[in-house]
Amino acid sequence: MIDTHCHLTFPQYTGRVPAVLKAARLRGVVGAITVCTTTANAHDCLRLAEGHSNVWCSAGVHPLHADEPADWDAMLRVARADRCVAFGELGMDKHYDHPPLEVQRRVLAEQLDVIKGSGLSLPIIVHCREAFDELLPIFRASGLAGERFVFHCFTGGRDDARDVLDLGAMISYTGIVTFKNAGSIREAAQITPADRIMIETDAPFLTPEPHRKIYPNEPQYAADTARFVAELRGESWEAFHEVINANTARFFGIPVEACV
Repeated sequence: MIDTHCHLTFPQYTGRVPAVLKAARLRGVVGAITVCTTTANAHDCLRLAEGHSNVWCSAGVHPLHADEPADWDAMLRVARADRCVAFGELGMDKHYDHPPLEVQRRVLAEQLDVIKGSGLSLPIIVHCREAFDELLPIFRASGLAGERFVFHCFTGGRDDARDVLDLGAMISYTGIVTFKNAGSIREAAQITPADRIMIETDAPFLTPEPHRKIYPNEPQYAADTARFVAELRGESWEAFHEVINANTARFFGIPVEACV
């Protein structure tokens, strides 16, 4: 499998990426998508991806960085590169007071317009924290196919999952699903159809049990979350493993043989 969402350009991994990728491979996590948070960070993500045959990247502006200058032309240059497999992460975060929601909304609208005008059909990684009620109508009205979206680090419950699935989107689960107080997320993971589910770390954050005290999180621990979710769903590891690899390959356009 690969870790479909992590942040290997963050300072926690400075000088350590080869060792982190090696540790992941030893545990069956053979690659990773390093996800962008700012248009300046997009170049760093692309350089890292181009330096490792088992790393891919995205290009976009995270809602918590919406108050920083955005260079949409620079984002598109990265998005057109072979190693870039998605736009994002983009969306809305209502958990924090900053940046103000009106700034997040404006930048999200700009970003969706840039994506629509780009001529690119890349999938779109969504950051949604306490914002399902607002984001889903925005995406429905955007004219972008719902099947292009993945709601990463899903933290909603069963009803939120149904709404996301009704849009046509994928749902991706992090180590949060292993936490004792995450019963509602586990319920969502149980009802997510097999062809709509993915696994990620969101490293350096959210290390799963039984490694929760370890920081920073690393791609290798995607294996723990995947095995937990397989057991939660009553599926064999072999069957679940095959499903998530097929989903990753289909959604991100990564050759399935790169996932095994």
